[in-house]
Amino acid sequence: MKAFVTGGTGFLGSRLIPELLQRGYQVHALVRSDRAATAFEASGVYPVRGDILDVDSMRDEMRKSDVVFHLAGWYKIGARDQSQAKIINVDGTRNVLELADRLGVPKIIYVSTVGVFGDTHGRLVDENYVMPPYQEFVTEYDRTKWMAHYEVALPLIRQGAPVIIAIPGAVYGSGDPSLIGSLMRLYYAGLMPVVPGPELLLTYAHVDDIAAGLVLAAEKGEAGEKYILAGPALPLNQMMNLWAYILKRKPPRIQVPARYLRPLIPLVEKLNSFISLPEIISSDTLRILEVSYAARSDKVKRELGWEPHPLEDRMRQTFDSISRSSRTYPLVSLDQRERAGVALAIAIALLSIWLRRKRRN
Repeated sequence: MKAFVTGGTGFLGSRLIPELLQRGYQVHALVRSDRAATAFEASGVYPVRGDILDVDSMRDEMRKSDVVFHLAGWYKIGARDQSQAKIINVDGTRNVLELADRLGVPKIIYVSTVGVFGDTHGRLVDENYVMPPYQEFVTEYDRTKWMAHYEVALPLIRQGAPVIIAIPGAVYGSGDPSLIGSLMRLYYAGLMPVVPGPELLLTYAHVDDIAAGLVLAAEKGEAGEKYILAGPALPLNQMMNLWAYILKRKPPRIQVPARYLRPLIPLVEKLNSFISLPEIISSDTLRILEVSYAARSDKVKRELGWEPHPLEDRMRQTFDSISRSSRTYPLVSLDQRERAGVALAIAIALLSIWLRRKRRN
């Protein structure tokens, strides 16, 4: 079985490829650097020098593939320059999916996100849910992934393309570059004395479980179907309580609701025009803190037999990895920008609490 993978050097792709190799697939992965190509060759992967924005660079190696996994995408929450978001997430996705269809690839797995459902306001939605037209997108990532989902992937399915849409929730694990990964590293370091946005509701699934779900979609999924890959739904305050339990600590006693952080968005946007703020203190993050990205995975469990590992076990495994990394790169293994962001986040949180109490008095 020949698999063609885009985004193989990313957080999820780097877990998907070993899963495919273990199952006996011949993996061809798109790369843009000599370093990545060398690493792939050493692991038994056939590197394909190219780019999702260059259709011709993918054509020969994608031909005669049994399955294409399209994971490559733009995910830079809080970035000042967001001009590449649509180009990569929408135009790049169109290039990959249309090419795979033209070449007659039997199955095409496109990785979307529960972010395409928008703020579900506490509801656990399923694959048939559609974001209300009046609702605004929380981030540029959400907007462009929505476009790729509804304006590229679904129209191709209606035209008969054998596309299967996988829809992960919040993905975490060792090496997680996302907001959740940053929060976990900061909490482990003792730099999260407050819970910012305790109401943030996410459905958490470990990256290895998501990778296994993608393979199940390829092997058992039906063309044209959508499968949500989401773990348990927890608000951030409950998740941080779990982190405290795992690390044998007392959970943060101070919680700052997102509505008290929302007025700071204009200030953060102004600051970001002068200095590059870390993701954790970006205006995007402040918006994310008050929403629900929540969906249910009943369908994929019932139809494909997906069984993610228990949340506590996987979280413990992730903290073990963070612990090992911190011994190699002392914590203050966090870089200067991230530490500065932490200090600013704490200052903003404390300021919000003070203003709240002052209004009460």
